[in-house]
Formats: sequence, structure tokens, C-alpha cells
Amino acid sequence: MADNDYDPAGSTQMFRAFVDEAPAPQAPGSVTTYGSNNTSSSRTGLIVLVAVAAIAVLGAVVWLAVK
Repeated sequence: MADNDYDPAGSTQMFRAFVDEAPAPQAPGSVTTYGSNNTSSSRTGLIVLVAVAAIAVLGAVVWLAVK
């Protein structure tokens, strides 16, 4: 590798390795879903986080109203 082609962060090499990867063979008729489990779990986490935040805000409003 030439010195002027060196990437100190390694991002170019990692990108090239990612792009050059051969996709895994699929069974005929199978449907590919990329990240379906990850998306649903992150969506569930987001919903839980919003619900907890809403309960905290509601509790603070009630506490201030009673005080």
C-alpha cells in the first residue's frame, strides 16, 4: 500500500470490505427482511421511553398542583 493511499481511520478499508462481501445464499422463495428484529426492538424501546417520560411529566405536574 502506498503512503498516499493510507487511511489512518481505516474507514475506507472497512467500507471496501463491507462492499466486497458476498451476500449469503438464500433459499428459493425466501423473503429478505433487513433488520426487522432490530427495528421492532428499537421501536419498542422508544415507546417505553416516551411512556416513562410522559408519566414523569404527569407526576411532576400533579406534584406541583398539590403542593
